[in-house]
Amino acid sequence: MPAQLANLGGQPILILPEGTFRSKGKDAQRNNISAARAVADAVRTTLGPKGMDKMLVDSIGDVVITNDGATILQEMQIEHPAAKMMVEVAKTQDKAVGDGTTTAVVLAGELLKKAEDLLDQEIHPTVITKGFRMAKEKALEVLERISKPVSINDDKILEQIAETAMTGKAAERASKELSLIAVKAVKRVADIKSGKAEVDVDNIKIEKKEGGSMSDTQLIDGILVDKEVVHTAMPKTVRNASITLISSALEVKELETDAKVSIDSPEKMQAFLEGEEKMLKGMVDRIIKSGANVVFCQKGIDDTAQHYLAKAGVLAARRVKKSDMDKLVRATGASMINNLNDLEKEDLGFAGIVEERKVAGEQMVFVEECKTPKAVTILIRGGTEHVIDEVERAMEDAIKGLAATLELGKIVPGGGCAEAAVAKEIRKFAEGFKGREQLAIIAFADAMEVVPRSLAENAGLDPIESLANLRAEHDKKDSVFGLDVFTGRTADMMKMGIVEPLKIKLQAVKSASEATEMILRIDDVISAGGSEKAGRMPPMPPGGGDMGDY
Repeated sequence: MPAQLANLGGQPILILPEGTFRSKGKDAQRNNISAARAVADAVRTTLGPKGMDKMLVDSIGDVVITNDGATILQEMQIEHPAAKMMVEVAKTQDKAVGDGTTTAVVLAGELLKKAEDLLDQEIHPTVITKGFRMAKEKALEVLERISKPVSINDDKILEQIAETAMTGKAAERASKELSLIAVKAVKRVADIKSGKAEVDVDNIKIEKKEGGSMSDTQLIDGILVDKEVVHTAMPKTVRNASITLISSALEVKELETDAKVSIDSPEKMQAFLEGEEKMLKGMVDRIIKSGANVVFCQKGIDDTAQHYLAKAGVLAARRVKKSDMDKLVRATGASMINNLNDLEKEDLGFAGIVEERKVAGEQMVFVEECKTPKAVTILIRGGTEHVIDEVERAMEDAIKGLAATLELGKIVPGGGCAEAAVAKEIRKFAEGFKGREQLAIIAFADAMEVVPRSLAENAGLDPIESLANLRAEHDKKDSVFGLDVFTGRTADMMKMGIVEPLKIKLQAVKSASEATEMILRIDDVISAGGSEKAGRMPPMPPGGGDMGDY
């Protein structure tokens, strides 16, 4: 539409540059809702154990095959501003809890669909958003009430959480073994503070190498460093290793100022080189004197220093990533050393074995059998690059899901059970209101049921029948029944071990309802013209016509 506000006496008043597009009122709302719903529909078929995968091909032909909502939306190059808000929902969910991205986006899409129906009934967006906000608060309250407590010692429940997170992904075939690995890793790195377990997922390093199968994935009680031993004469295996971690270079420093060293004879040159060698030997001597027999250096190691370390039987690796050095500190108990003059025996860390091994044709250094490692590594194996990438995503979902569980110490039944319970309670809650607000609250309850309905649809079941059975089951007091997509009937989710962290559900409801509210409140979209037009004068009319026509 023309970028103008008024037309006084045939003279348009231009307030926006040429090429600007503007949509207002219901047009703007419908466009935004349609774009956001299109994004939700794109990921909806991936929900649940029978969800399908997406193949995403980028402009240079790289292929990603995934079932993970956040990955799908990141890889899709979405342009529409309202659709981008749905991508933000997935990103927020992924950042906050690491799983439940598809649930959050599908829920937001369904809330917008219900809101559109209400807009058709001439209900104002502010009334809808107010009803949705009240329903959201009630939903969070119900989720808290139906949750069950869990602690770090409930291994069986923790394994069930990890297994549920992997369900429907490529990793599902080996989910039993992989969930065990995820639980062990989380328990190793957990810090117990005032009776509560805290898990920093950054302390679990995930390394992936093609070859073998998913079931060859292993947990290493220590750190796997993707570097090789720097010198061929160095030992490839060190048992009962005393480890030093050095953040500075084992090299002679370059002069940092403009000072020059003047050498005018071969003797001076020789003396200069000998001086350098003496400095490097002094560095190595300090390392050996401390009792260290393994060195990890964040920066370079000079060839001469390598020679002396090899002669002393010390295993060394150089240019180790900062993130790996931090994990080695937590795994081995070593202190990070910046100045070798400060190196003492107390600064050394311990590992039962440090060994260079070949994995998928590449040399890597394994630091294992640490006493109480507070950082561990999961080495993922799989037949192809696409398989290990998807196993990595599944493992991250499981680990982050476990961390979210332990953070609140609560779980809720899966299989659409939590959503059905919330929908039932919100419908009861709506009875206390009259008029248009009540319609918005009921619409929120209907939208919550998109999760069990999508689970049924993706499993090839009749969604209406499945939902009716689930509602009938939840009419009984505090039901823990959800949809068993393998039999098509309702079943006790707690007995089946289909459980999810409470935090994932809380975050999904919050993210979805807040994004919906923001999209509904937009009634005017003004998008600028192309950048090449910006700042350019409008062209002169042909034949010197009247400028008022423009």
